[in-house]
Amino acid sequence: MRFMLVLTYDEAEAAGRPPEPQMFEEMGRFNQAMVDAGVLLAGEGLAPSAQGAIVAFGDGEGEDPTVTDGPFTEIKELIGGFWILRVDSLADAVGWARRAPFRHGERVQIRRVFDPEDFAGVAPDEVIEAEARMRSQVDQQQT
Repeated sequence: MRFMLVLTYDEAEAAGRPPEPQMFEEMGRFNQAMVDAGVLLAGEGLAPSAQGAIVAFGDGEGEDPTVTDGPFTEIKELIGGFWILRVDSLADAVGWARRAPFRHGERVQIRRVFDPEDFAGVAPDEVIEAEARMRSQVDQQQT
């Protein structure tokens, strides 16, 4: 199973506190442990929300989405980064999240990532087949 670990934090609180050099070393060891265990599929940190935007969709047909540039001051907790792991269970994902080297009130949300077989019997077969082709194409583009 794949799980996404989503790091959330209070951006306003963290703004005046740049990461300590020790944090980079600890994060590197944490990430390397996941690589060595063969569970890390992807992981990235995200730049401050001031360098992003929110695209919001309305309820009406034909309505253009609205775009709001960051920073996202109205949002209490922002996503600071993520990891995608392939592990056997939610408990395994929780175990990895518990090892993350955070100590300033950060939170790690863990969510299972859907696999195409989750939609068997729900989505039309041609949609599932198209999804498989798209995933194969993405894999080929990354090699």
